[in-house]
Amino acid sequence: MTKVGILGGTFNPPHIGHLVSAAEASEQLGLDRVLLMPVFLPPHKEAHADPGPQARLELCELAVAGDPRLEVSSLEVDRGGPSYTVDTLRAIHAAHPEDDLTFIVGGDMAQSLPTWREPEGVLRLATLAVAEREGVEREDVRERLAGLAGAERVVFFDMPRLDVSSSLLRRRVSEGRSIRHLVPDAVAERIAQRGWYRRGEP
Repeated sequence: MTKVGILGGTFNPPHIGHLVSAAEASEQLGLDRVLLMPVFLPPHKEAHADPGPQARLELCELAVAGDPRLEVSSLEVDRGGPSYTVDTLRAIHAAHPEDDLTFIVGGDMAQSLPTWREPEGVLRLATLAVAEREGVEREDVRERLAGLAGAERVVFFDMPRLDVSSSLLRRRVSEGRSIRHLVPDAVAERIAQRGWYRRGEP
């Protein structure tokens, strides 16, 4: 049995916060590998300057290069359309029924689980691993999810506080400021080469 973590997101662009979260989950939860899985469509219409799913997939590949614990899955990009976690987990389980799945989220996302499509289906298919961050208490998450069947499948791992976000990075690029050390060098170089996120980009 292989223990596989899944970290979904827009990754517009991927940054050190994403990588640290994946690495900490891998180490603390004993995962064999963690998949970064970019969505096809950003979940919020206000996601600005999206260079497109293939571009975000490419940036994720560059971000994880050289780290044997991390891989990239194109499942949601290949499928197209809006992505629902329960559908993604079903697809992974159907392809690899022997894998033990762990879905990695931040505390704020964990709190919203009851509003997701088939939240109990998510908990049947995967352990929910919640990154511990300032401002979201473990007991608050437990209380919020207590009414769901499978709530005992929620686990927690420590996440260093990193005040970096994709929106911050897009803004820095649009202002002509450096994003070095906030993303892997290969990601910064590809963004510069392609001119993604510059001021005036759609």
